Amino acid sequence: MIVVVSQAWSKDEHEHADGYIAASRAFLDFHLAEPGFRGRRLIRSVEDPTHFTNLRFFDSVESYERMTEREGYQDYIRGMYQFLRPYDTYPREFMEVVIADDVPGIEPPAAPPVAPAADR
Repeated sequence: MIVVVSQAWSKDEHEHADGYIAASRAFLDFHLAEPGFRGRRLIRSVEDPTHFTNLRFFDSVESYERMTEREGYQDYIRGMYQFLRPYDTYPREFMEVVIADDVPGIEPPAAPPVAPAADR
């Protein structure tokens, strides 16, 4: 199994961060259509709430690349860019899972609900 790791920074820690999280949630069905997709995590820095790390799990690099070549992928990505600080390169790295210590019966914490902008 491989992990595709990428970093993103939202334009702010509220409205744009919430928009990025929502856009990432909406992207799940696209991932699920790829047979080699095994799961994902979007994690957010406690120290810098504009900083996100995406962890996407696939059977192989080829499986991930196959997904990125499907029609509609670039549209999703461009849609997410509206919430992010601009950057010159796509900061992505392919990594291997070498230890997976999942604890039976313990689920990862659920993502907190995103409050509407008017409530903040």
